[in-house]
Amino acid sequence: MKFSPCTNNCTKDGTHCQGCGRSHLEIQSMSAIGVQLLNHLLKYDYDDPEVFLETLSNKALLRLQKQRENKCE
Repeated sequence: MKFSPCTNNCTKDGTHCQGCGRSHLEIQSMSAIGVQLLNHLLKYDYDDPEVFLETLSNKALLRLQKQRENKCE
């Protein structure tokens, strides 16, 4: 499944947003992750939050790759 970013045409009817096509549950989950990231950034007040986010992204992608490789074995 490809990720479909928000298009700013949000709808709350049914189980999926008609704007982006994602489920409302997925949108809620992603929003919660965003709040956690923001709270972490505010708590530690990094001078370079972009480095933190890039590092987090790279680590998450590596872990995902390893999980997928282990699943295929």
